[in-house]
Amino acid sequence: MKPPVQPSRRGRWVVLGLGALILSGFVGSVVLVESGWRPGATRNYGELVTPARPVADALLTDLEGRPVRFSAFKGKWTLVYFGRAACAKPCIDNLYKMRQITAAQGREAYRVRQMFIVTDADTDGMPGVLADYPATQVLRGSPQAVNELAAQFALSAGTPLEGLHRVYVVDPLGNFMMSYPADADPRRMHKDLSLLLRVSYIG
Repeated sequence: MKPPVQPSRRGRWVVLGLGALILSGFVGSVVLVESGWRPGATRNYGELVTPARPVADALLTDLEGRPVRFSAFKGKWTLVYFGRAACAKPCIDNLYKMRQITAAQGREAYRVRQMFIVTDADTDGMPGVLADYPATQVLRGSPQAVNELAAQFALSAGTPLEGLHRVYVVDPLGNFMMSYPADADPRRMHKDLSLLLRVSYIG
């Protein structure tokens, strides 16, 4: 009977080299992740809020005067805009962008809602303004309730009540986690939202 074939010295070095290569790749990945590095392709366009902020509940009303709690909208990704009832061009532009980037999600669009929080008391002309945006949830409230809610979306540029015309993103758990300036590119907003929906297991 032939003696068992012993692995060559060269073969042992190949195995050891492969093991070292795999281990170095793993260690390198851990170091990069722990250092906060992320691949450029995953960089978001919107301005992240770090850490994300839980939005405290607020008692508001719809246009018919029925009470609505802000917390009732947990469970979906929510695009929030604060603006005056007159809804001038920056307001209309944002309502349009929110509607379009939601519709562009296709089969996933049901996971997103649009919300317009009116910051003043004059809502007489709003039904006409909102005729093109039937899916947008319009809410109003007492000055105190609106002020307290808006304060939770404050950024270094100011609060939503300072005419910033930003779009704010609230995740399905009720956390304010991202925002966009008034001149944000809707195509890149759409890309961000698509990524959020793709990687999220909630909402």
